[in-house]
Amino acid sequence: MTDSILVQLRKGALDLCVLAVLSRGESYGYEIASTLVAAVNMGEGTIYPLMRRMQNDGLVATRLVESSSGPPRKYYRLTPLGQQAFEAHRRDWRSFAGAVDRLLEDLP
Repeated sequence: MTDSILVQLRKGALDLCVLAVLSRGESYGYEIASTLVAAVNMGEGTIYPLMRRMQNDGLVATRLVESSSGPPRKYYRLTPLGQQAFEAHRRDWRSFAGAVDRLLEDLP
């Protein structure tokens, strides 16, 4: 697979990946980014603009928490709308991935 296709696949799945991380519980930006870097090698720079967009769209809510090791951390959690979006994205992803897997299985 060429790098450009892999980059496009990651971009397409980024929303779903962030929603999946937050479906497990509240998390702050660096923690979300680190999880995604480790899991699917997504760059940290793409996370913060996405988090702002998700907040503006009402998918996540935030709260600031003081940190003893630096500036306050902004924690994100799914809103009920975000939970609905996650379920819809997950269902769509599984349908699409299943269809692609079936196509690949038919190859000699």
